[in-house]
Order: sequence, then structure tokens, then C-alpha cells
Amino acid sequence: MKPFVPTCALLLCFPAGLALSLLRWCTISHQELAKCSEMSKAFAGANIRPLLACVRGGSASTCTSMINASLADVVTLDGGAIYQAGKEYNLKPVVGEAYGQDLGTSYYAVAVVKTNSSLTINSLRGAKTCHTGINRTVGWNVPVGFLIDSGRIAVMGCQVPKAVGEYFGASCVPGARGDTYPPSLCELCKGDEARQWKCDPSPRESYYDYLGAFRCLVEEAGEVAFVKHSTVVDALNGPDPPLWGQKLQPKDFHLLCRDGTRAEVTEWHRCHLARVPAHAVVARQDTPGSLVFQLLNQGQQKFNSEASPFRMFDSTAYGGKNLLFKDSTTHLVPSQEQTYQAWLGQEYLHAVRGLDCDPTRLPRFLRWCVLSTEEIWKCSEMATAFQDNNLKPEIHCVSAASSEQCMEWIQKRDIDAVVLAGEDIYMAGKKYGLVPAAGERYADGDTKDTYYATAVVRRNASNAFTTHELKGKKSCHAGYGSMTGWSMPLGILLRRGFIQPRGCSLPQAVSAFFSASCIPGARRDDFPASLCELCIGDGNGSYKCNANDKEHYYNDTGAFRCLAEHRGDVAFVKHSTVFENTDGNNNNSWAALLHSRDFQLLCPNGARAEVSQFARCHWGKVPARAVMVHPETNALAVYGLLSKAQDFFGDDNNGNGFKMFDSTNFQGQDLIFMDSTIEIVPVGKNTTFTSWLEQQFLESMEGLETLQCSGAAVESVNNFFLLMASLGLITFCSL
Repeated sequence: MKPFVPTCALLLCFPAGLALSLLRWCTISHQELAKCSEMSKAFAGANIRPLLACVRGGSASTCTSMINASLADVVTLDGGAIYQAGKEYNLKPVVGEAYGQDLGTSYYAVAVVKTNSSLTINSLRGAKTCHTGINRTVGWNVPVGFLIDSGRIAVMGCQVPKAVGEYFGASCVPGARGDTYPPSLCELCKGDEARQWKCDPSPRESYYDYLGAFRCLVEEAGEVAFVKHSTVVDALNGPDPPLWGQKLQPKDFHLLCRDGTRAEVTEWHRCHLARVPAHAVVARQDTPGSLVFQLLNQGQQKFNSEASPFRMFDSTAYGGKNLLFKDSTTHLVPSQEQTYQAWLGQEYLHAVRGLDCDPTRLPRFLRWCVLSTEEIWKCSEMATAFQDNNLKPEIHCVSAASSEQCMEWIQKRDIDAVVLAGEDIYMAGKKYGLVPAAGERYADGDTKDTYYATAVVRRNASNAFTTHELKGKKSCHAGYGSMTGWSMPLGILLRRGFIQPRGCSLPQAVSAFFSASCIPGARRDDFPASLCELCIGDGNGSYKCNANDKEHYYNDTGAFRCLAEHRGDVAFVKHSTVFENTDGNNNNSWAALLHSRDFQLLCPNGARAEVSQFARCHWGKVPARAVMVHPETNALAVYGLLSKAQDFFGDDNNGNGFKMFDSTNFQGQDLIFMDSTIEIVPVGKNTTFTSWLEQQFLESMEGLETLQCSGAAVESVNNFFLLMASLGLITFCSL
């Protein structure tokens, strides 16, 4: 193939101050140093400028450190090293390798199974697996990193091989021998024909490398093989197929896709574990990348043919392979995306992030923030239980006066973790930059801890109004400050411009929007009387608009009763309220004859829906609580600790004494974790507070921020904030 020749548009001119007179190339082995010296002489002889000098580094990490310290200028790295160089030193890729065959600057890591297998990416726990070798990109780094990052494999204390060994039933991972690896990682290996060299990281192990891992699958030693995208077709349709594969066709195998589906082995473009980025030349931010490419492009035009005295993409003369550049490189290309994240791509970034765990950087203690005497008590018991079972890192309990104080301390790195609910997650992320590390999961159908906020109306063909026609209607609310009855629906109405703020008083704005309401808890001298106009108290005229059960229209059930008794036109309640109070599920006189079919939902977009369609027609979902940490904290290590801990203490009948999800022994409820939690789950792709909270909930919180305060409204606003704070709500206002 002819060398790649760019158009003039790819070459940039630099001012004299940016010109390089000498480019120092860092080498990672003595063979590379020898080849670099020859390349320097060849370039100089061809009058290619700037001059090229070779620097002895000895390893990729040493070279990146030298480049950061301006002791060298460039080095060629693989994807994992590019990630570390970008993360630690903000080095950028400036020139990439291309390998032809419609691949450009990448290839693909895939998981292969037999067509008759029932495995998916979601059912690999306990499976028998075949790998190209320990720490190999497609055979280990990508699949293991992906499974860790997605939360399928939980790792405690950076013990990746141990976690992999516990996750898979048995494996062949050539090279995973010795005391640092569990025996199961070599259990399926075969060795040579004499059964020698079992698990050796060389061709002496029959199941080594791409072809060997595929053979491990074909011979049914394993159930899934982690290989390169071309392995199956190359092995079975190549010019010299191996004896063990001669009766097979590519159609006898499938790929496992990241989303849980499967595909033909030829569909690797859309069904793979990750696109593996090409090796790239990296440099400091102040190094002009186009000048580096200009140098190398002149070189590849002169020294990329068999007749050349020096060959850039051939390492045989130096006693090594892939020196300076991979020997399979067809040409070099300029990096159009000069950030390491863009070059690597999100799929690969997630995989390497899953493996990015340095045990020397893990804290010895995880300082956990607690908010009450009862929580301190439970946290102390938890710390002791974890320590007795050698769970790492150890827990240290730190008491704070408020959840916001916890957020402040985590931001300052004075403590490490706290469990927060939805509105506090919003504040922790937006104001303090914290991120979720793990979350709680509740029983399927749980309507106490995670639920949807809905707007319920009566089914009425002659008066089928929509959200766009809410102005002037009568409204029933679960309570002043409640998530379902106040914050979430009114936040959406504010955000979308239905309710226009009046100064800085949300109660005034609500009163101007609805003609009358029942909002228990809103009976105050400085609030409009219309906010309590529809309330009825205890039926005898007493306790009207109280924020307790003496007001018949208090809480979600009461707000629905307000609607059912035709006092209001719309009730803002959680999604389960209608079902709990209709179709014979509530025997009280006001509800006994109600049918769920007689009610509908108003959607924020103006549509109506049946009450059973709350998952697509709602005003926000109250998210599960999450463990929040500083963005520089290893979130996967935090999840790994909790995941391992719940194996011992997650079941209320675990027999190990301590119970993570039970607070009765500590004279409280929902201490540290909600008592209704059934397991701690990974955050998966929801690595930011915005993705954890979801769009509708965010829109509600953002809507409450739109109030603009000024002048005379400030005192009213301060009173409003004091009440909201006492109710545990989060509202921001620019004074």
C-alpha cells in the first residue's frame, strides 16, 4: 500500500516561536532505542526536519513522566497508557497509527459464544471463559474492565484477579499463574500436546492468543471467548483452517452485545465490547501536533517500502516486535481529536476506568458521614463487622450536623462518603461537584422509596382539560413542601413557563395560577388564603389545612380524596395512590365505590394517559438514594466494598450479627441505608448526579431555581427558604 499523503489543508504553518528544532523521542526498550537511532539517522540523511533525537526511558510510565517534565517530547503508547498519560499529565495524542482493512485507527474486542448457547452479556456469572492472556487488551483488559465498570463484577481493594476468579466459574487466562492469581484462572488451560506448559503465556499453551482462546471455545473447554473481531472468520475461512475448526462455519458462532442482545460474528461494527483505539504518538499540550505529523509523514513517504534502507513499520532487524510503531501499521494519520478521551472513545474509556485501580492509592480508611446519634451507633457496629470480616477499606464514622455539612467536608476531602436522597443528591452534585458511587435498590413495586409524581384527574369526556389548560383549575396537593404534591409538579410548571413567578414568592405564584387549592401546611399569615380554600379539616371545621392526618385532605391519599369528592379538579400525588384507594382496596366510605378506570393522568407535554401508564406520563421519578463521593474518589472501590459487605450482611437473616438494611437494633429507622433496601447496586452509566436523578426530576429542581429575588421580596424569600429547609427541600434563589 502506498504511504498516506495528506492534502495541504492538513499541514499547518507555525510562527517562528512555535517551531521545533529538535524532537526528543522517548524509547521504552533497548531494541526501541536501536531502531529510533536508525530512524534519526535516516531522517537526517533525507533532510527531514526537525532533527530527531532518541531518549532512553525504559517504560511507558517513565517516558510520560519525562515528557511532562520536558525531558522528552513524544512517545508512542497503546490505549491503556494513553489513558494514564492523559489522566495524570494531560498529554495529548498527536499522530495515530492506521491498520487498513476498513478499520482506520482501531479494531474491536468481542465476546464469542456458540450459536446454541443461551449466554448473554448479562448472564456471564459462573460461565467458563477463554482469554487471550493476562493483561492482553481484547482478552483481559477490555472484557474485565467493561464488566467491572458496568458493575457486573465488584472489586474490593483493587483485587481484580480475585474478583474475576469469583465471578467466572473457571477460565483459561494464559499467564495468570502464581500466588497473586486464583487457581481458577488457569483451570481450563490445556498446555501443549504433551500437557506441559499449562497456562504459559506463549504458543506452548494451546489456548494462548486469539486463535488459542477461540480454540478453547471450539473444544468446549470454555463457553465464551474474548478475542478480536476478525478471529472467527480468519480461523474458519482462512486459507489454512486449523484441524480443530475444519468442520465449523462462522454461522456456528454469535457475538455478545453490550446491551444484552446477540449478533452474527460479521456484525462486530455494532456488536462488540469496545472499539480498541490504535496506538498513538502523544505529546505535551504545548507541542504543535501538526508539526510532529509533518515530520513523521515525510518519513513514511520515504521509509515505508521494502526497498527502503530503513523501514518505519518493520522491527525484525532490531530483535523485537512493534518497536516505535506496530508492525501492522499501514500509515500514520494526524489526530483530529487532540484529547485523550476523544481518541480513546467512550467504550474503551469505560473499560480502562474499570481497571484503573492502584492499591497504593486506595485510602486505608473510608470516612463515612453520619447525621444522628443512632446513625453513629449503627455506623460503629458496621465498621466493626466489616473489620472482623477483613473488608477493605475500613470504615471510620464521622458525625456531621447536616447533610450539607457532609457535602462540604467531602468536597474538601476531609471525609469520603455519605448516603443522600434525591433533593440532597441534586445539591451535592450541583453545588459541591460530588458524584454517585453506588445506589440502593428496593423491592419491585416499592412505592415508599422510589416512585413517580403524577397529576390525577377524573375521566370526563365533556371536560377533558390538559396541562396547558390547568390555569384557573382547583388543585389538591399532598402537602406544602412534599415531593409529589409541591416540589416536583410546581418545579415543572415553573420550568416550562406555565406558572409565572411573582417576585420571589412561590405561594403567591401558585395562588395566581390555581383558582383555589388545598395545600395542607400552607395556612400562614403571609400566604394567600386560596391555598387552603378547598381543605376541610376533620369534618367538623377544626384543623383545616393542618399538615397532619386531622386534615382529611392531607398526604397523597387525602389529596386524592379531595379530587374524588369533587372539591378539586386535579390531585398531585404519587403514582400508586389511585390503585391504593380504588377497586376495593380502600374500604372507607369515600373510596369504597371508586374505580381506577374513572381516573386519568395529565402528562407535562399536554397529553392524557391511563393511570397504569405512569412510567411514561409523570412529573418526575423520585430516585433511589445514592452513596455520594468526591469525583477523585475511586467509586468502583467504594461499590466493591459495599457489594462484598452485603454478601455477609445484606440479608436480614444472614446469621452474621450485623444487618446493613435493618435499623431496629439501633432504635431508629432508615439509618445509613433505607431499611427497605434489598441490595446495593452499581451506578453503571449513571456516573454523574444528573444521570442518576433523570431528566424530569432535574427539571423539577431546576424549575424551583427560576425564582428571581430582589429588593422588597428578600424577606419573603428568606422565610420561604427557612420553611423549605425545615421540610428537607432544596431551592435556590439568586439574590
